[in-house]
Amino acid sequence: MKTTRNRHTAEFKAKVALEAIGGHATVPELARRYGLHPTLIFKWKNEFLENAARVFERDGMRRDDGSDREAELLKKIGELTVERDFLSRGLAKIR
Repeated sequence: MKTTRNRHTAEFKAKVALEAIGGHATVPELARRYGLHPTLIFKWKNEFLENAARVFERDGMRRDDGSDREAELLKKIGELTVERDFLSRGLAKIR
């Protein structure tokens, strides 16, 4: 029998991890309540604790892949604009 893999949202993972950190219920109790394996809850809890400091990082220190790509594209736009202007001036001299 083939079972499909469940994909949980980030909000759900955070909710379960926070409940595990809170200590109001044990991990096995949470596993039964949400129908998850206890190891998965421990993994989410550890991942949550490892990445908690990122919430308080400064925006300048945080660089995601999008900002690098954006800088690269802006540089390319600048180069193409200079090239276009140069060629249009040369074409105007020929006419």
